[in-house]
Amino acid sequence: MNINSNIYKTKVKDFIPKHVFECGQCFRWTMQDDGKYTGVAGGRAVSVYMENEDTLVIENCTEEDFHSFWHDYFDLGRDYGEIKEAVSKDDIMKEAVRFGSGIRLLKQDFNEVLISFIISSNNRIPRIMKSVETLSKLYGEKILWGSREFFSFPTINTLASLSLEDINLCRAGFRCKYISNTAKALSMGRPDTCKECTLDCHFENKLCRKALLPLSGIGPKVADCILLFSGSDYSSFPTDVWVKRVMEELYFKREASLKEIAAFARDYWGEYAGFAQQYLFYYARENGIGV
Repeated sequence: MNINSNIYKTKVKDFIPKHVFECGQCFRWTMQDDGKYTGVAGGRAVSVYMENEDTLVIENCTEEDFHSFWHDYFDLGRDYGEIKEAVSKDDIMKEAVRFGSGIRLLKQDFNEVLISFIISSNNRIPRIMKSVETLSKLYGEKILWGSREFFSFPTINTLASLSLEDINLCRAGFRCKYISNTAKALSMGRPDTCKECTLDCHFENKLCRKALLPLSGIGPKVADCILLFSGSDYSSFPTDVWVKRVMEELYFKREASLKEIAAFARDYWGEYAGFAQQYLFYYARENGIGV
């Protein structure tokens, strides 16, 4: 695959690359020495930076690429001013929104998000990124940008065809077995839990939480991450042990169960709970809250 070099510029609001790419939602974007973020998505490799406060620059992107892919990927059609107003129900969230004002939720490939967040379980971000990149280099499709080589994330069918020994090369530890089992299950089509389901969703782009949980390596937190970061369900509120401590410290002022926290988020922020989670997550992590 050979993609010609182009530069596309567009006016944007509420977009700060550091906030977008370092809020915990993605693993294929890396900041370069010049401050640009380079990443791979949708079989494309680009670099992204802000020329000023309101001009987004995408290198290696044609106007057609922007409108057919990157506009939706960066969620540029959504008014984040409305999102911020909707979730800013208290002083805590107002400060979190101010701190992470440039966050936008990426609409990432469902299958890539699914495998990436299986790898993320009880793992550190640098190691997650390394495992995802290794899988891509070994089993993805090569993408050329001048003299530079990038690799797309491998398809589910490709991963399903690999032996466990092949997958172990990404050094994701015990999670490699989960990757293998889940890839094989998804390559066979719709999960059994979907067959009698009345919800309007399907395996190719969206699964409900009920269908995700029986899959190998997917617990409640990972399922919520998959749904939120693929753009499938913005009411999802991923909660791990650390987010639990943050919610206890900032909102409950006491110990609270994961179920209690999920119910609170759903009732308090409703359909925007996922956006609230990202503002809180980034704010708390960067300021050492809940540590």
